[in-house]
Formats: sequence, C-alpha cells, structure tokens
Amino acid sequence: MRQKNNFRLAAYGVVYDEDGRILLAKGSPRAIYPGSWFLPGGGVEHGEHPRDAVVREFSEETGLSVAVGGIRDVVSTVMDGPTGPVHTNAVLYDVRVTGGTLRPEVDGTSELATWKRPDEVAGQPMTPFVSRVLEVAGAPVTLRPDFEPAAGGDSSSPPRRGQRFGAYGVTTDADDRVLLARISEGYPGAGNWHLPGGGVDFGEQPRDAVERELYEETGQHGEVGDLLDVTSFRTRRAIGPEGYPLDWHGVRAIFRVFVAKPTAAHVVEMAGGSTSESKWWPRRALDELPITPAVMDGLRLI
Repeated sequence: MRQKNNFRLAAYGVVYDEDGRILLAKGSPRAIYPGSWFLPGGGVEHGEHPRDAVVREFSEETGLSVAVGGIRDVVSTVMDGPTGPVHTNAVLYDVRVTGGTLRPEVDGTSELATWKRPDEVAGQPMTPFVSRVLEVAGAPVTLRPDFEPAAGGDSSSPPRRGQRFGAYGVTTDADDRVLLARISEGYPGAGNWHLPGGGVDFGEQPRDAVERELYEETGQHGEVGDLLDVTSFRTRRAIGPEGYPLDWHGVRAIFRVFVAKPTAAHVVEMAGGSTSESKWWPRRALDELPITPAVMDGLRLI
C-alpha cells in the first residue's frame, strides 16, 4: 500500500470535577482510537475555530455543554496509520461545564463518558494527549484500521480547500524592538510585514517550529516562552504561488519569543521562499508599516 504523510488538526477540552477527577471518553469502534481513553474533542472542521470544535465535540461525545477558558497547550504527535504515519496538531483547552446530562455518543465515537481519577486509568490504553495532561503512562493505542484524515477538506473541485496549522512568535529584544518578516511577492499578503513563523512540519512540535522558522526567516536564535493565543482565519479565495484560488483555513499558535543577543536580521532560507526580507523595528515605527492582522493580534497580547 502506498505510504504518505497525513496531517490532522484537532482540539480537546480538559475539565475536572470538585473531587479532582477528569472527564474522559472511551472510544467506540467508530472512534479514531477504538477502546482507548481520550479527552472529549476531535477534528477541527474546515473554517472552524478550535474553540468552537471543542464545544461541538463535547456536546456530541458527552452530552454536556461547556464554556471554553484558557489554552492549556498545543502539542503534536505522530502515530502509524493505514496509509502511513498520521501527524496530529492538537490544541488543548481548559473548559467549564455549563449544562447538559452526561452520556456517551449514541452510534458515535464514544461508548462511555465518565469522570476518572488519574490512578484509575494509569496503564490503560489512552491517547498521548490524555497521558500528557495526567502525567501518567498509558498502554499503546492504535488508530482505527480504516482511518484516513480529511486533509483539510475536499479539493476535488474549485475552489480547492486547504487547512494548515502554524506556529509564530511575537519576538522582541532587550530594547523592545519587534522582529518582523516581509511576505514575498506571489504569496497571500505580499509586501506586508508578518510575525516570523510558519507551518509545523511533519513530526515537529509547535515550539520547535517557531525556533526553526525564526532562524530561517530572520537568522536569529530566540527563547520561546509562553503560548499567548491560538487564532483562526479563513480566506475563501486566496491566490498563492500555485496560481489557482484556494479556500484557505489557517490556525496559528502564537508564542512569546525573546532574543537575548540580536544580530542584523536576514533571510536564511532558500531564495524563492515566502519571506523576502526581515528586520528589527522600534515599536514607534510599526504604525507606518503595512502589517498583517497576525502582527496586530500578537502585539495586543504582550
């Protein structure tokens, strides 16, 4: 069988009760991870914000309505699938139950939804995300034999659809200068100044992607700090280097980055990439620059 690399974008919710138990669901035969404990949540649909995916999936899988709070983490994992390895980029949120009655998903992906203490599930099959949150080891899990990611939506007819998860850095130095990268001609947003960052490569963690992209686009080495936010945007007719319209859905994890020993910024990646130049800017100069909404979002967070 032909092997290929598959990407998947998912969002999950974490909630505890007053006794310190976490709400988990157990995968039915229709689940991506049959027979395994998983955090309520699932795949992010095309154009959907990860927060909204959590609310939707929580209701479907547990019968509960929830309010989404802060972002707990963004993390990636790779597992073997029927047509090749599957890389999942996951956004983990803290949530609060606001209503509903706990029950499994009828004819769906959960055969049980219940509150569990960490010691009650330790050593049992669980997804890597459950293991990460609970800090307990679980038994290995396998993907459903016929599972294959949707790859961001149907691309069989125009406009084609694409979905990507990226990691970006709001990057400053000791003088409070802001590091920005300019988008090359032929790419959406050409000529605008953008946050350094880009798509998370296969098998790569989001924080590692920020470090890599920061160096490729600006030649700088920085310390990746707190996760500030996860944003979602959709451009229904983006025209990229391929030359055809694309219904594009992007989700960005935005991190705080500090460069202790800045140098003159320069593009390291190969010519023809999405970045034409990079530069350190004093804050006062940003009002006169053509900047992307991502830059504006990021600056509001620091």
